[in-house]
Amino acid sequence: MLVKKWTASKNNMDIIKANASSQAVSSISISIRQFLKFFIPSIIGLLLFVFPIPYVDGKFVSYAEGFTIPISVLKDYIQGYMGSLLPLFVVISIMITLCCTLYTKIMKPSFILNNAFLNNLLNVTTPWLVIRMLGAFFAVVTYFKYGYEFIYSDNIGGLILYELMPILFIVFFLAGLLLPLLLDFGLLEFFGVLLSKVMRPLFGLPGRSSVDCLTSWLGDGTIGVLLTDKQLEGGFYTKKEAAVIATSFSAVSITFCLVVISQVKLESYFLNMIGVVALCGIVCALIVPRLLPLSRIDNTYVVENSDRDHETIPEGKTLFTHSLHKAVHKAEKSPSFFTFLNDGLKNILDMWIGILPVVMAIGTMGLIVAEETPVFDYLGMPFIPFLELMNIPFAAEMSKTIMVGFADMFLPAIIGSSIESELTRFVIACLSVSQLIYMSEVGGLILGTKIPVSFFQLLIIFLLRTIISLPIIALCAHMIF
Repeated sequence: MLVKKWTASKNNMDIIKANASSQAVSSISISIRQFLKFFIPSIIGLLLFVFPIPYVDGKFVSYAEGFTIPISVLKDYIQGYMGSLLPLFVVISIMITLCCTLYTKIMKPSFILNNAFLNNLLNVTTPWLVIRMLGAFFAVVTYFKYGYEFIYSDNIGGLILYELMPILFIVFFLAGLLLPLLLDFGLLEFFGVLLSKVMRPLFGLPGRSSVDCLTSWLGDGTIGVLLTDKQLEGGFYTKKEAAVIATSFSAVSITFCLVVISQVKLESYFLNMIGVVALCGIVCALIVPRLLPLSRIDNTYVVENSDRDHETIPEGKTLFTHSLHKAVHKAEKSPSFFTFLNDGLKNILDMWIGILPVVMAIGTMGLIVAEETPVFDYLGMPFIPFLELMNIPFAAEMSKTIMVGFADMFLPAIIGSSIESELTRFVIACLSVSQLIYMSEVGGLILGTKIPVSFFQLLIIFLLRTIISLPIIALCAHMIF
C-alpha cells in the first residue's frame, strides 16, 4: 500500500512538473512563423552591419589581408558609382536645410509647427540655427572655392566636404533605411537580455549596448552613434547610458585602424595595434563613466517604453528562453513593409538635415584651428614631461599630435608619420584611435543627435581618455619594440 501511495505521489509530481514545463513553453508561445519573423530580418541585419567579409580597397581579398562589413561595401559601391556628384548633393542638402529652417523660424507655418517630425527637425533653437548657417557657408565656399582659401583648402574644408561628407551622406542613407532591421525585429531585445549579465555588472549598461559596440568595431563609429541615438529616442537607454555608450563604445572601426597604422608605415604591427586599442577601450569604459562629466548626467529616460529590457528572469524561464520570448514579442509588433520604408525615409531625413550641417560647421572650424593656428601645439606642451617620463623618443614632436586628435582622428597620423622612431609612431597611431572623440566626425555627430553631451563635456572626456590610454599604450609599445 505504501509503495502504491509513493508511486501515485511520484506520478502526480511528474504530472505537475510536466504541466509546469508545458506552461513555461506555452508562455513563450513561439510558433515557426513568429520565430522566422524575428530570425530572418535580424539575421539580415547582422549580415549587413556586423558580419565581416574579406574586402579591402574595392576588392575581395583573404581574411589575413583585412575585412569590413557588407554595409561598408555597399557604401564603397555607391560612392564609386556616384563619384563627384556626392559633394554637390551634400551642398544642396545643407542649403535646403538652411532655407527650410529660416522659413520655419520666420514664417512659422502651421503645417510644420503642427507636425511633430517636421517641427522637431526645422524649428530649432538659435544656436543650432547659427551652426546650420555656418555649415552652409563653409559648404558653399569650399565647393565653389570662392574667397577664403584657408577655408576651402584640401586640408580643411576640402577634407571635410570631399573626403568625409560623401561617406556620411551614403552611410546615413544606408543606415537610416536598414537600421530598422536591427531595431524593430527583436535582435536588440534578444542580446539585451542575453548579455545583461555581462554589460550591467561591468559597465552599468543594458546588454543591448554590446550590439552598438560590435557594429562600431566591425563597421563604423558613426553607425554606432546613430544606433545609440535611436535607442535613446525609443526609450531603451537613459540619457546617461546613451552618453556613456556614444563616448565609450562607439569604437573606431577596424578598417580605419588599418588606414591609420598604414599612414604611420607600421602595417606589420596591425594586430598589435588592435590588441592595444581593445585593452585601452575596456579600461576607459570601466573608468571614464565613473568620473565627471558622465557620472553627473541625468539617469532618466526621455520617453517611457513598456518594451524596455527587464533584466530579471521570470520564474520558470532560463536566460535564453526569456531572451527569445522578448525578441519574438518585439518582432510581433514590428511595422508593415510600407511603415518600415516610411520610418526609414524619416530616419534618413533626420540625419541628413539634423547632422550634416553640424559636422560641416564644427569639423571645418576644428581643422581651421588645427591647421592655421599654433593652439594645438601649445596645448600639447604640458604632455612633454609626461612623454619623457615614459621614455618615448621625440617627445616634443609627438606632443603636437596629442590634442590635434580632438579636431580630426587622422591628423595625428599625418603629422607624426615623419617621426623617425617606430615606437613613437606606434604610440601616436594607437592613441589617436583610443581617444575616440574627434569633432570632424564622431564628436560633431554626437552634438547633432539627442545624446545629452555638450562640446565642453566632449573635450573633458577626450582628455580623460588621453590621460588613461597614454600610459597603457606606452607600456605596451615598450614591450613590442
